Amino acid sequence: MTPEALTRTLQEFLSEASGAVVLEDGAIAFDLARAKYSISGEYHKCLLHLWSAERNAVRRVLDAELKNGMLRLSVQRLGQARPTRLEIWRERDRRSPSAKKACRTTYEAKLRRALERHFPGFEIARLTNGVDLEKSFGPIYTRGVIRRGQSAFAVLGVNEKETQASVDASLTFGILWLDACRNAHPVAQNATSVVRPGSWIEGLLLFVPAGSSALVQERMANLNRNAAKWRLFEFDEREDAVREIDCSDRGNVATRLVHAPNEAAARERFADSIQRVQQLLPNCEVAVLSAAEIGFRWRGLEFARARIGAEAATFRPKQEIIFGVGAEERVLEDRNCDSFLQLVAAVRNARHIYGPKQHPLFRMHPERWLESLVVGDVCVIDERLESREVYSQVPAFSAGDRAMIDVLTRTHEGRLAVVELKADEDIHLPLQGLDYWSRVGWHHARGEFGRFGYFAGSELSLEAPLLYLVAPSLHVHPTTDALVRYISPEIEWEFVGIDEHWREGVKVVFRKRSEKRPHHRNTENRRAPKSELLIEKPA
Repeated sequence: MTPEALTRTLQEFLSEASGAVVLEDGAIAFDLARAKYSISGEYHKCLLHLWSAERNAVRRVLDAELKNGMLRLSVQRLGQARPTRLEIWRERDRRSPSAKKACRTTYEAKLRRALERHFPGFEIARLTNGVDLEKSFGPIYTRGVIRRGQSAFAVLGVNEKETQASVDASLTFGILWLDACRNAHPVAQNATSVVRPGSWIEGLLLFVPAGSSALVQERMANLNRNAAKWRLFEFDEREDAVREIDCSDRGNVATRLVHAPNEAAARERFADSIQRVQQLLPNCEVAVLSAAEIGFRWRGLEFARARIGAEAATFRPKQEIIFGVGAEERVLEDRNCDSFLQLVAAVRNARHIYGPKQHPLFRMHPERWLESLVVGDVCVIDERLESREVYSQVPAFSAGDRAMIDVLTRTHEGRLAVVELKADEDIHLPLQGLDYWSRVGWHHARGEFGRFGYFAGSELSLEAPLLYLVAPSLHVHPTTDALVRYISPEIEWEFVGIDEHWREGVKVVFRKRSEKRPHHRNTENRRAPKSELLIEKPA
């Protein structure tokens, strides 16, 4: 293949593989969900530059082969003549379908033995990882029920070979499995059913791999303990050991907040770069990312950044602009100025209300587009919210995960509000919003927002934050109602359905609101009441 063809192949593959992983010598070298890359086809060479916080690599690409979602590259390290192999996988889980099935079948038997050992006296109903698309269950999770007399527990487990993302998502599917077992009609029981007529499902037993429970633990701590008994276990398959994790302490959240940058100082520092970019794209959004970096966005899509770099020869600080969409980045220089101009024109022409809907730049990061509209006027979500103090993409590190809270603001009375946005149907919206609410509440209880530069000069209420879940009305996942019923009654949440044509302006179509009730320490478990939802429609 020619260098030009190799460059095109790389660009096309990586533009559609935002979560790809790069393997070298059989090990993951870069995760493109966090790492960056640039591709150069100049001087009759195709150069691939990859970098992250941990490492940096430049490889000359000699050949490429696309096979089964994997791009295999023959590359040459700088200064070495012998080619080596680089593999870029579109999916992080690289196992074959047969290998996944065999692993899940083996885990089913291991989980059965663990249940028999740790829950003596309980009868184990048939375990399964069969697909049930109607109830949103796939083959990743092993599901079943254990019972003793008229008491029963729903069981869900995930094996150690699955991705961390699948482990983090396990609580969502655990709640849905619990709800499905409770809703099974006794009259309709058959020979293959896992629920015995007359049995009451007391709660959920959730099994995750050893050392992977931190995020699930935080989320489970904020569920309604009167609606079900929630128990979390770490299952070490190699040692065949089970350890129960305490989820009763809601204040035990491992998270840290990033200081809010001084926006006025940063804008003054990067005034020349801001002027240069806005001459090409007037009214583009300028987002202050840190004291040493700002981002340029159009309808929420970031296409360039300005940052403080260093001169190659003297290491003296200098200001530079990098550009690109997604994980691809290039430093703006005289030789690639035309490429930057083409990118700006493409973003401007594709990303607008009546833009070409099939164009990648129009379809890319719809949530960021929605976020830019909400940040511009957060009162469209709720007139109680203060539009003058709004923060977007607030970093909050937790459980080894760098999370970005979509929108953080406050009410006119000073009460914090977390706004979680989804532009497309997402089964994890309720628990993801719950996760961010928990982090904000933890930092707020310790008075960190004021100390870290947020809401300067404003007095924040001591009340717990509000939680807003926002999605287009026709793109609300059908399981959402079941999931929100199991959120702790102490958490005030509101689901806001917006009009499908939100790009033309955000308009609220309906609301569902939790009913705030005083906390009762009642250990008796009952079905999560459906009457907790208050439904309102705008006048």
